[in-house]
Amino acid sequence: MKRLMSTLGAVAARAGLTGPALLDLADRLAPGGPRIRRRVAGAAYGPAPRQRLDLWRAAGARGPQPVLVFFYGGGWSAGERRHYGFAARAFAALGFTVVVPDYRLVPAIHFPAFVEDAAAALRWVADHAAAHGGDPARILLAGHSAGAHIAALVALDPGYAQAAGIEPRSIRGVAGLAGPYDFFPFDVPASIAAFGRAPDPRLTQPIHFARRDAPPLWLATGTADTVVRPRNSQALVAALTSAGGSAVYRDYAGLDHAGIVMALAKPFRARAPVLAESAAFLMRAAFAD
Repeated sequence: MKRLMSTLGAVAARAGLTGPALLDLADRLAPGGPRIRRRVAGAAYGPAPRQRLDLWRAAGARGPQPVLVFFYGGGWSAGERRHYGFAARAFAALGFTVVVPDYRLVPAIHFPAFVEDAAAALRWVADHAAAHGGDPARILLAGHSAGAHIAALVALDPGYAQAAGIEPRSIRGVAGLAGPYDFFPFDVPASIAAFGRAPDPRLTQPIHFARRDAPPLWLATGTADTVVRPRNSQALVAALTSAGGSAVYRDYAGLDHAGIVMALAKPFRARAPVLAESAAFLMRAAFAD
């Protein structure tokens, strides 16, 4: 591991890699695990340049698999799908066909455009996933930070799926990592920029849509997260449970906002069982018929 990290540091320094791109490189250089193929690269799910997605699947995988759509974070204003291969490979190795979409970003757009993009990506999954080994009747969502907000909102407010021609019940479950779900009033630049123009701020908040018949949610956070504080996950779990829905809260001691998604990458999985526990929850949700 020390040799790997030394090599990684040298390569990253030469290439100028930081953040998710560096994490993806670390994951690719780490040994072990099945061979994962990117079966689809840059498929269009809409006309805008950022409405593109990739699909990943384990080489040699058989039969239709649940489709996991992973939304990355970045304060609704940053992020690129090409840097999140580490998340796609992690879940694909555990039996999922994984889709990672880009989505339009602030300031070019504002709420609800990025959530509408998420629903449009699900429309692509419904139309095309079967051709690549996915089961469009078993769609799962996951995300980190702003991506967890997007995943939760498109799952909890059925209007987005319905507008895209998706049966809301095809969304079988959601795993959210360090997501903001109850953050009004908007008091930081990222949320002000993304949601400050919303005519009804309640409609920006996943907690507003807590309902008994929502798909089950697994919401995880790190106890050291000071960017999106654990109370967001705690509040949404409490609201869903109170409404008669199904939700699980999980916190990981000592993990901060970045650490919880880093734990999906091979070199950092020993820090916390984020991958194993989220994947187990999602697989149960996929087949809870």
